[in-house]
Amino acid sequence: MRVLGIETSCDETAASIVERDAAGRATILSNVVRSQLEEHAPYGGVVPELAARAHVSHLDRIIAKAAETAGVKLDEVDAIAATAGPGLIGGVLVGLTTAKALAAALGKPLIAVNHLEAHALTARLTDGIAFPYLMLLVSGGHSQFVLVRGVGDYERWGTTIDDALGEAFDKVAKLLGLGNPGGPEVEKMAAKGDPRRFNFPRPLLKEARLDFSFSGLKTAVRLAAEQAAPLTDQDVADICASFQRTVAEIVATRARSALQKYAAELPGQPLRLVVAGGVAANKAIGAALREAAAASGAELIIPPIPLCTDNGAMVAWAGAERLALGSSDRLDISAKARWPLDSEDMGLNHAA
Repeated sequence: MRVLGIETSCDETAASIVERDAAGRATILSNVVRSQLEEHAPYGGVVPELAARAHVSHLDRIIAKAAETAGVKLDEVDAIAATAGPGLIGGVLVGLTTAKALAAALGKPLIAVNHLEAHALTARLTDGIAFPYLMLLVSGGHSQFVLVRGVGDYERWGTTIDDALGEAFDKVAKLLGLGNPGGPEVEKMAAKGDPRRFNFPRPLLKEARLDFSFSGLKTAVRLAAEQAAPLTDQDVADICASFQRTVAEIVATRARSALQKYAAELPGQPLRLVVAGGVAANKAIGAALREAAAASGAELIIPPIPLCTDNGAMVAWAGAERLALGSSDRLDISAKARWPLDSEDMGLNHAA
């Protein structure tokens, strides 16, 4: 089967056509992503209204390019999948409404995809791994551990109680006068700094739960910057390096605890940790997670970075996984700004 996937939940306008064979193997026929960095750069972050307008302006062209690259006519796909949430509601509405129109015009099934499920299933697209597995999702809007039992079957083990990790990177970058998006800029500066100059706090690590908290760490960074002012380039580099080392240690410590829980609750199952989300591109965090996985005897799976950040291929694949199980959605399904992976409406649907 071939599925068109549409992603518009934040500031990437993306479309992809993915093929799934009878054995469940995937082939990405096209994956077109248009970033909106230039539109939002003057504002130091994503402006929801501008993001939605950019999706309206470019989505038709992105879909056409995805079909052309794949060598597939739109009436030859088997289903239309689109992110229906969570995300910036204006952008989500653009993608979902476009998908509904295509599904109605072409007479194809519609699959309304949870953006987080698309991240959760990406490792099956890239590595073909079997269920179950443990996922660490670290992105601009989410930081959580999720037990992935199957399509539509998720158990959240830990989440952030305040800022997501990607959001913390962005706020630190803005505080230090760096560019947007903040993650790559902080990582670039950290490469030039002393990671042990500042001893930042590690919130919640003494507690048994698997939740994260980054707002206190962000405050500690602000106080350190104020005390060191006026900041030199070396001061900024040292703050970035110390911040990055701290978050890497936090994430790695939590990962070891989550893997221990997985081994205890699912004895006999292969121990696998899948990392998803844009923050997976950070090399220091990746190295810390590799050490944590090795110490736990676990396999670490990080999909290629272009498939960790927002893209249409992960949405198309999530749609293909659901379609293979006979699931599709009615055309009157609503977009959702919030849609937790472990909510009751994540089950498989069978549209009339």
